[in-house]
Amino acid sequence: MTFSCAYKVSLSSMVTNIFMKSLSPSPYKSIFEKKSLLCQEEEEEARKTTEGKFHLEPGNIYSVVCEREKVPSSFSSLAGREEIAMAMYKPIKEQEGDNGNRNKTLKSNGEGGHADDDHEVVGDNKSFILPTHSKQQHEAQRQKRQRLVSLDVFRGLTVALMILVDDAGGVLPAINHSPWNGLTLADVVMPFFLFIVGVSLALTYKKLSCKAVATRKAILRTLKLLIIGLFLQGGFLHGLNDLTYGVDMKQIRWMGILQRIAIGYLAGAMCEIWLKGGNHVTSGLSMLRKYQFQWAAVLVLVTIYLSLLYGLHVPDWEYQIPVAAASSTPKIFPVKCGVRGDTGPACNANGMIDRTVLGIRHLYRKPIYARTKPCSINSPDYGPLPPDAPSWCQAPFDPEGLLSSVMAIVTCLVGLHYGHIIVHFKEHKDRTLHWMVPSTCFLVLGLVLDLLGMHVNKALYTFSYMCVTAGAAGIVFTGIYLLVDVCGFRWPTMVLEWMGMHALMIFILATSNVLPVVVQGFYWKQPGNNILKLIGIGR
Repeated sequence: MTFSCAYKVSLSSMVTNIFMKSLSPSPYKSIFEKKSLLCQEEEEEARKTTEGKFHLEPGNIYSVVCEREKVPSSFSSLAGREEIAMAMYKPIKEQEGDNGNRNKTLKSNGEGGHADDDHEVVGDNKSFILPTHSKQQHEAQRQKRQRLVSLDVFRGLTVALMILVDDAGGVLPAINHSPWNGLTLADVVMPFFLFIVGVSLALTYKKLSCKAVATRKAILRTLKLLIIGLFLQGGFLHGLNDLTYGVDMKQIRWMGILQRIAIGYLAGAMCEIWLKGGNHVTSGLSMLRKYQFQWAAVLVLVTIYLSLLYGLHVPDWEYQIPVAAASSTPKIFPVKCGVRGDTGPACNANGMIDRTVLGIRHLYRKPIYARTKPCSINSPDYGPLPPDAPSWCQAPFDPEGLLSSVMAIVTCLVGLHYGHIIVHFKEHKDRTLHWMVPSTCFLVLGLVLDLLGMHVNKALYTFSYMCVTAGAAGIVFTGIYLLVDVCGFRWPTMVLEWMGMHALMIFILATSNVLPVVVQGFYWKQPGNNILKLIGIGR
């Protein structure tokens, strides 16, 4: 049990001899190793603050351990240089005959996981930080030291990939989304984001003060993401070259990128908050036992997805396309199905569930399969319909639909497992080993399933697609971790690190065209005479 009085002491004034001093009139005795004069002066006040709050018992012997920390400018004259230390009061000898009661008392304070503004549980040794004027500074520095830089770099790399495929995908169809089956560079962006969300959740909820409070905060954050997603991708903004805004609620698009991330975030947060065991992790097997209920949730989700995808009967259906003339009758296109287990564009269970639950008017109106050869003469890009195009080519289809989001949650939970490895394993070689083994297994399993007929498909978010992208995400993350956090090559990735720390802002301003639309709103005489037209953005 370690008790921190968090008083600043000068390293330059520390002495090298070890001596004992009685804390009169208190029954506490201390052994001070390399203790400074300032720490001696603050000792009595620290004892008074500590006594009673954490149930210290008479007869214990404590030592002072100093940790380095940056000093504020106001302490520079006191310390003599820009480094100071923090005194840590640590019991090195307990009174015999009272160990059981003392351990029970300390356990009630530490293992309960309670943290408030006065003290905080840190580390596996249940250390307590007492209230001081510099607690906020120490906490900020502690969080900065614990931040995993490679995770920010990975998130920034994913944002950069998203910008690249959005801007250059039309010019380079090879990196654009696959028209249906297959995998391209653009197809890994969404699962990479979900994987990163899972890793972040494991780090966020590694210490819980209150499950109910954590649940409330997770729900509120999910609602924020859903609202932002509806605003950006629900149809409220009409895009470049159109200065109008607003959306008909009868046709608003309910699903989207941020909406899917919000669903994965909420599911992952609930699993991490409520489905986590209390046993201590000493190996990979014990970690699986600790999180066995989370893996059970993964198995349930995969079973539900596969059962619905291959078990639901998809009947014939039809859709309408409005014509330009308001008085004209909309054209109706019938689609013949009557099958079960089909994974083609027209008769898959994903589309049927979305049309039934969400409504066909609330789906994405520019389906990805419109770029397939049967639907475009410019395939794999969008283009005019061939003369013999099937009737389903113009039917709405949402790539971020309901059933596919079930498997997206699984990607988030896989990322959660990788985050658990960070929490429970501190050695670089252990982390690398526990990351690379499942990554390789996921990748190989996904490729084998694709060869056996369960095709890699981003629009349906098939199980093989989840395996391949989760394995790829694990391998990329491991490589970035070794490069940045182990080898220390941070300067080549500083831009990606910054992008990763501001990913949501970049997504809102850049990839969702919010910033271009705002800039386009300032024009000269006519809306077409704007800055974006001068620099070649838009038509």
